[in-house]
Amino acid sequence: MNAAASSVANIDIAAVMTALGRDAVTAAGALALASTATKNLALGKIAASLRARAREILAANTVDMEAARAKGLSGAMLDRLALDEKRIEAMARGVEDIAALADPIGTAIANWTRPNGLDISRVRVPLGVVGIIYESRPNVTCDAGALCLKSGNAAILRGGSESAHSSRAIHACLVEGIVAAGLPAASIQLVPTTDRAAVGFMLSSMTDYVDVVVPRGGKSLVARVQQEARVPVIGHLEGVCHVYVDRDADLGMARAIVKNAKLRRTGICGAAETLLVDRAAAAALLAPVVQDLLDAGCEVRGDAEVQKVDARVKAASEQDWYTEYLDAIIAARVVDGVDAAIEHIGKYGSAHTDSIVTSNAATAQRFLERVDSAIVLHNASTQFADGGEFGMGAEIGISTDRFHARGPVGVEQLTSYKYVVRGTGQVRP
Repeated sequence: MNAAASSVANIDIAAVMTALGRDAVTAAGALALASTATKNLALGKIAASLRARAREILAANTVDMEAARAKGLSGAMLDRLALDEKRIEAMARGVEDIAALADPIGTAIANWTRPNGLDISRVRVPLGVVGIIYESRPNVTCDAGALCLKSGNAAILRGGSESAHSSRAIHACLVEGIVAAGLPAASIQLVPTTDRAAVGFMLSSMTDYVDVVVPRGGKSLVARVQQEARVPVIGHLEGVCHVYVDRDADLGMARAIVKNAKLRRTGICGAAETLLVDRAAAAALLAPVVQDLLDAGCEVRGDAEVQKVDARVKAASEQDWYTEYLDAIIAARVVDGVDAAIEHIGKYGSAHTDSIVTSNAATAQRFLERVDSAIVLHNASTQFADGGEFGMGAEIGISTDRFHARGPVGVEQLTSYKYVVRGTGQVRP
């Protein structure tokens, strides 16, 4: 469907979405039985198609970028939307990395034999049909589709209007690879309309077809999905991530980690939004770390002690400690040691990703054990909160849920399990 058709006001959303659902269920049946070799063949063909059609993808992305600039989207949003040859190559390599992963489907997670001779196995199986709703990042089209394919799931993708042209161009590569491997074209489908009603229909009226929904985007999108969905949701609301610089931190390491955690890419969910510095080390560590950020163009909003180190620091409000900026802004506070840092993170954090910088192993262990976030790090940037960096090939998103999946949602996290019981004629007394 072309761009004009996708915006037709009288499109029959129910009919379109129901057809997608039916086709996805059929495709999911085939994918659940597909061999590892067939799935990997499809992934290899997808990677080749991405490289071969890079110019088409870039041309489509140019259309999206021009429209986004005309709408006045923020720099962070533009960065999420933008594609170049390097990012397309990264997508292709990510698909190849997923192909190289072990196939989880059919793997026995556990096996035991009962006294009566029954042999019981817990075996990984696909979730079924995964609905993925995301905003401006067109690379999610590729990552999500490839991860679902490897894990034997059919995918229904609904990207944002900002990335509509880019997502269609990438989706064409996915379909080309799938079909070349002999799998159903409906294994990965893209919702052919940017009408927001399609999202509502997927969330409320596709329980017969969609087994789980994964949202990836801003707070308003994720909140809507969590509120309206009538199927299970895997996702996180926001990434209020912290870096705590302890009294035993190495200054050079602290400066490098804080700057990278905040500024490498400000628009990702793993970007640090709050800096906490131990009062016992503030005299030596606070000024250099804060000044590095300011000199790099980052706005710092601090408490009274942080404001004293540089006139450029603005006063932080209570709301700043709760805020996911996704921009070159960071909140900074001086705290009384690791326990106060843990308390602050527990109160204001979003259970996403938090890091401690210290050379004290006992202090680090206390932080790692007591900070209840999906990802906790010691002496490393929060920007490592990424499935690719975890060796998972890619990810659909970072989950802060406590049920089913937590942290990067990769191939294994897109599976469930069933129990396979083998007997020799046993009957229950």
